[in-house]
Amino acid sequence: MSALLSATAPRTFDDARRWVAEGTSLFFDRIGSLSPSDWSDASSLPGWTRSHLVGHVCANAEALGNLISWAATGVEKRMYASVEQRNADIERASGLPADELTAWFSRSADALDAAMDELTEEQWRHEIITAQGITRPASDVPWMRAREVLVHAVDLAAGTTFADLPEDFLVALGQEIRTKRGLSDEELAAVSGPLPDVVAWLAGRPHSLIDAPELGPWL
Repeated sequence: MSALLSATAPRTFDDARRWVAEGTSLFFDRIGSLSPSDWSDASSLPGWTRSHLVGHVCANAEALGNLISWAATGVEKRMYASVEQRNADIERASGLPADELTAWFSRSADALDAAMDELTEEQWRHEIITAQGITRPASDVPWMRAREVLVHAVDLAAGTTFADLPEDFLVALGQEIRTKRGLSDEELAAVSGPLPDVVAWLAGRPHSLIDAPELGPWL
């Protein structure tokens, strides 16, 4: 599977919009399968319950909506007012009832999707700045959202694994992460296994690979 992650075929804008739709549906299905008591259980992300994680994904939709507004109007609108506010909002969300979090997820995802539908081709080319301070075209926002809903659907620890994610998404994600980590083709080729496990390893998530070197945090 390493050859797939060494390829240079770019993901497309339409790919990203499709992955957002698939990831939103998958994430919604996963939280819908949880009982009220399940929400306070640990997610697979250190220090976060499932409620923390869902609150983060909801807030992310609204934050990306700020970037879409920026692209539409030309008026700067950052994702978050500050790191401190972002963290405080997630902590507050972790105490909300399951039904409120579920409704917030649905509402925020629908609002983001509707806002993206309204952008013109020219507006998609407008520059925005991510929470990491990186300047990117607004057309990268769907990819940013696709990563959130699909990867965090796995992080819910509610039965979904990387093997359940679209293969073309895994290829695109794996290519991006290996580039960010600066892994050479030789280093990647030394790790052999199924594509979902290789991408999980690259993303710093649990995997079943043998003798794969430990990687630091990603995203």
